[in-house]
Amino acid sequence: MCEASAYLIDGDKQELIMEAVDTVEPEDGGFKLINIFGEQKFIRGVIHSLALVEHKVYFRKTP
Repeated sequence: MCEASAYLIDGDKQELIMEAVDTVEPEDGGFKLINIFGEQKFIRGVIHSLALVEHKVYFRKTP
């Protein structure tokens, strides 16, 4: 499977936001995440980094 896990970076901490993320769409100052089960979440912020081999997407809140 090629789904990713999404994390929110806050200082030195990483908080898991969603697992099995299939779609990341830009939307009004943030991103809409949709997983393989159809669950959706909105994250206000920017993409911090991508770890594609590890299937991880890292977001950082904007001030």
